[in-house]
Amino acid sequence: MKRNLGFRGWFYFRQGWSVYFAFIFAAINTLTVTYFLAIENYPFLKEILGSHAKPIIGIPFLVFIGYAHYKRTASFKAEADINIEANPHFRRILINTEVLLPSYLQLLELIVKLSQNEKLSEKDMNQISKLKNDLDEHINQRQVK
Repeated sequence: MKRNLGFRGWFYFRQGWSVYFAFIFAAINTLTVTYFLAIENYPFLKEILGSHAKPIIGIPFLVFIGYAHYKRTASFKAEADINIEANPHFRRILINTEVLLPSYLQLLELIVKLSQNEKLSEKDMNQISKLKNDLDEHINQRQVK
């Protein structure tokens, strides 16, 4: 596999920036601005929440939003679908799984027969032969594009 250090470095830089650096500072900035615009201007809120209003309100709210994103909305499913469509490696894993699961089931049935000291019939041998041919064909045709 050809490795392009420039693009790999760019990817790692973007991950470090967006996940760790920019995200943390954006969260602190948003909570601070919200505190000064919403809570500090309303003395009764400031009395109730005190100086700990930013984490008391912000963190549970953001946890709820993250939970809703993954568990209660269709947005994460759409993201996952797009990632599988766009990433040839994920797509290949999906295709391999679709091919291998029926093969595993068929092999399991044959193993059960053998473990019960049953002889394999001509039909079983034909299934094994067909399974081998199907897997050979799949291996020969597979591509990652």
